Amino acid sequence: MPVFEAVRLALQMIRAQKLKSVFSAIGVFIGVTFLIGAWSIVNGMNRYMTERFAGTLVGVNTFHLRKRPNFTPNVSDSLWRAWRRRPRISFEDADAVTKGVTVPVVAAWWSEDRGTVEYGNKTAKQVSLQGATERYFEIRNIKIEEGRAFTPQEARAGATVLVMGHDLAAKLFENADPIGKSVRIHGIPYRVIGVAERRGNLFGISLDKFVVAPALSPIQREVNPPGVIDALMVKANSEPAMRDAMDQTEGIMRSRRHLRPRQEDNFSLETSEGVLSFWGNIKRILFYVGPGLVGISLVVGGIVIMNIMLMAVAERTREIGIRKSLGARRRDILRQFLAEAVTLAALGGTLGVLAGIGLTLLLSAASPLPASVSPASILVGVILGGGVGIVAGVYPATRAARLDPIAALRQE
Repeated sequence: MPVFEAVRLALQMIRAQKLKSVFSAIGVFIGVTFLIGAWSIVNGMNRYMTERFAGTLVGVNTFHLRKRPNFTPNVSDSLWRAWRRRPRISFEDADAVTKGVTVPVVAAWWSEDRGTVEYGNKTAKQVSLQGATERYFEIRNIKIEEGRAFTPQEARAGATVLVMGHDLAAKLFENADPIGKSVRIHGIPYRVIGVAERRGNLFGISLDKFVVAPALSPIQREVNPPGVIDALMVKANSEPAMRDAMDQTEGIMRSRRHLRPRQEDNFSLETSEGVLSFWGNIKRILFYVGPGLVGISLVVGGIVIMNIMLMAVAERTREIGIRKSLGARRRDILRQFLAEAVTLAALGGTLGVLAGIGLTLLLSAASPLPASVSPASILVGVILGGGVGIVAGVYPATRAARLDPIAALRQE
């Protein structure tokens, strides 16, 4: 029997026994849907963490000199207390590192806290108040949409000027031009000289609700105690240059803090690798757990298909006897029943692929959770669907092919 003819007969049997076919395919459908959905979420999260999350928090070829790491999941209480006892990064520390690093780098001081910004009778709460030096915009790749960034002279003089994010400008000024207007931060007026381009959001949190003022301006009192900063941000042209700059920074800081050779650093040098290592651990867990859950679903689906096919063999014993008596060979019967099992599983797998893609698109549209369909997951889903059909259909098809035609004809 040609393969095409076997598939055609299989589709006829599926149409004739719709309920059994649905129950046969549902296990594979669920397994493949979960496979596509989970793979898409992990794939999207991996791209999101690598390209956006780590890049936004730290930056490419960039490291931060901090009192302690900024991204600190699952640390012990004793380690947290040790970090809290560390001295803060001072203006003098940042200045010494900036002047002492011999590798070509771009450096900026940076501090941040949450606060309120007012304009007229309008108030924006929980705004990111940032104090920074002029190279901050270059390091963070913040482009100016309107106006300009503050100059080195304004940064050194601590001028009361600021650049604000796109969302904040839209909230406070609506359709008016914000350039040249004055806003108040804790009662102190700041002149708006620039509005940044829209940067979007990070896990649903807006990246455009911020102000950046010179680090030496009065905003320093709002974000940090006098004379200290949250981080010194240092960006190099390449990763090797960044590593060299980190080594030099470590040497400068250890010398400034009089640390002996065996003493641990009482400061942190944080790169995007530190942020991504946490995600790497989660991703490994997902890659171990995900296939197990998919496998359980597919095994259940395969068992259901096998039982349904065994029932079909029992119900169609007389039909098998008639076909054998008319000249059908064992391989014809084997091919027919195997084609039915594979068609059922492939149908469930195809519907599962479509449902998985739909679930991925729904997650992307309705939630901040990033998801991206991988062509590899679609291919694996289709192959798994067909594979389950082959594995589950071999035994029922073999049993049908081995039936004695005379005994089969006697079956009522």
